[in-house]
Amino acid sequence: MSDQRNHKPKRAKISKKLLRVFGKTNAQYRLIQEGDRVLVGLSGGKDSLSLVHLLKNMQLHAPFDFEFRAVTVRYGMEGEDYTALSEHCRAYGIPHEVYETNIYAISQETIREGSSFCSYFSRMRRGALYSYAAEHGFGKVALGHHFDDAVESFFMNMFYNGVLRSMAPIYKADRGFHVIRPLIEARESQLRAFAEENGFATIGDEACPAMRIAVKEPYARAATKEWLRQMEGEQEDLFKRIKASFKHIHDDTFLDPARWKREDIGSEELRVGLDRNR
Repeated sequence: MSDQRNHKPKRAKISKKLLRVFGKTNAQYRLIQEGDRVLVGLSGGKDSLSLVHLLKNMQLHAPFDFEFRAVTVRYGMEGEDYTALSEHCRAYGIPHEVYETNIYAISQETIREGSSFCSYFSRMRRGALYSYAAEHGFGKVALGHHFDDAVESFFMNMFYNGVLRSMAPIYKADRGFHVIRPLIEARESQLRAFAEENGFATIGDEACPAMRIAVKEPYARAATKEWLRQMEGEQEDLFKRIKASFKHIHDDTFLDPARWKREDIGSEELRVGLDRNR
């Protein structure tokens, strides 16, 4: 009997507020449902660690059954070691696998020195996860993006790319499965607090291949994050108002004729006019 107790999986401490946000997000957007097979990208950072522990808690208490597996993408770099992460998952009863890739070797031939390639490795890692999901029959891929990520992406897209775009809670990938973001309404500070309260050792930027190559720092994201930090310091409810605005979009008030509702002009005339002025 004592051996059974010794081998019983550990349980992480999760705040009621974080549990509430996570549960509400899943219910509102119907991210995970009965019979789902969910693949989770686990880098070992605070965000993905929070996600797998919240999913484990959900699996134990939700009134429906679903399956999930955490997968860590190995880039193929010398000295890359995820033993501690695998042991962590084993201790908490979280199914985990390390997925071998040659992303680092490929990058040596395709990346130019002096470039910023955080986004490059992010895309390559995402592609590896998608391949694993397709190969093993997972219907959903869960990513650890939180609300701070969504807000930063919105302003980065506006300031640097000239588009209004953020991060959807769920969307269908070209390969047929759905990509979900169960933490999309959680704040980054909540996830940091979760990791710190549980004393979890997290993996940071030091595990990214970009740290081994002469690259530019991701200036745009760092600058946007700092700008938002300063703004929130002056306006305590800033992110609450931004979240409200993300849910109340009057897209017909922008300079995009394709989104207007006009009875005096046909849709074809609007389309032609829009194409001419691009």
